[in-house]
Amino acid sequence: MEIYYTIIVFVFGALFGSFFNVVGYRLPKGESIVFPASHCPNCNHKLSGWELIPILSFLCLGGKCKKCKQKISWMYPAFEFITGSLFALSYVLYGFSINFVIAITVVSTLLIVIISDLRYFIIPDEVLLIGSILLLLEYCVQGGWEQAFQALINGVIAFGIMFAIKCFGDRLFKKESMGGGDIKLLFFFGMLLGWPLSILSIFLASFIGLPISLFILYKKKTHVIPFGPFLSVAAFLLFFLPIDMNMIIDLLILK
Repeated sequence: MEIYYTIIVFVFGALFGSFFNVVGYRLPKGESIVFPASHCPNCNHKLSGWELIPILSFLCLGGKCKKCKQKISWMYPAFEFITGSLFALSYVLYGFSINFVIAITVVSTLLIVIISDLRYFIIPDEVLLIGSILLLLEYCVQGGWEQAFQALINGVIAFGIMFAIKCFGDRLFKKESMGGGDIKLLFFFGMLLGWPLSILSIFLASFIGLPISLFILYKKKTHVIPFGPFLSVAAFLLFFLPIDMNMIIDLLILK
């Protein structure tokens, strides 16, 4: 029965992943996420029901539009699969509980952030606002107003520290060192992880992003690389693999 529920959650997650692709693609451009209906961005062919089946449609169509044969971005099925997998992981870890609801809120928010930042180098304020409000409400259900208020304080502290890092970076490099969306993202991290782990996510994201960024710089010769996806991956790791900050401090002291 648990396997059955896990598969069902994966399927629903993949469906949501398809929607997140639409949100991440349209919202930064100021377009409606409802109208017009899903269509090929190249020839505007309106997609039929069977062309909208997550993952399977991409495979059956050979990764190309049915009408104009233009290649479909691999990001669509990739994020459908990732969303389904993370939804399923959330169920395996937490079952159908308030923690599961919190987990899928986190997954949904951060995946839209990743999609949007990869496409346009933009982290939509609307996504962070809705994600933060949902998180606060879920904390109220889980632990009452005290937990929600503490999460809010952690968010403000994390935001403040990230803003200070940005100001220092701007002075050091004599140019904008970090986007405003990354700073706002740390507010969400602070609410989710607490401010110490949210700051740790910056260093973890830098560690993850450095080799990837060097590869991109070598291949594409571009100096514009979004940091939001690396921050989001770091937050996923810290959220699904909880880390005790006291243990880290002890390790640093004892070496």
